[in-house]
Amino acid sequence: MSVIRESIDVNVPVSTTYNQWTQFEDFPQFMEGVEEVRQLDDTRLRWKAEIAGATREWEAKIVEQEPDRVIAWRSEEGVKLSGRVTYEPVGDGQTRITVEMDFDPEGFVETAGDALGIVRARVGGDLRRFKRFIEERGVETGAWRGEVKSGTTR
Repeated sequence: MSVIRESIDVNVPVSTTYNQWTQFEDFPQFMEGVEEVRQLDDTRLRWKAEIAGATREWEAKIVEQEPDRVIAWRSEEGVKLSGRVTYEPVGDGQTRITVEMDFDPEGFVETAGDALGIVRARVGGDLRRFKRFIEERGVETGAWRGEVKSGTTR
């Protein structure tokens, strides 16, 4: 199991940052290799992405979500990963986003890519693209302000 932790500061308020991150179907606009994310319901997402030259699909379940603070998930099939994104105000209208991911590389190519830091670089690049995406817009494309505790919507 590999662990990645990357952070970035964006020049928009926490609520704007969080609201945009809840628009999962927009992820392909700033996440490298992500071809599609479909939101199946309030807590389930279907992902399709290119990983190590191969197209992979999996479902993920949101297990924790608290507006303006955190979104955490884990895969339920396919790619083995879990993660957590936190949002922290760091100044006047600024937010620190921290992404933590645990994943289990499969096969030689994914293991080698992980060892070479390719996955960490991709996550860092995704955060930089998100920063550009949200700062250029200045407003979110939508929002979901519900809460999820232990995988259940409240």
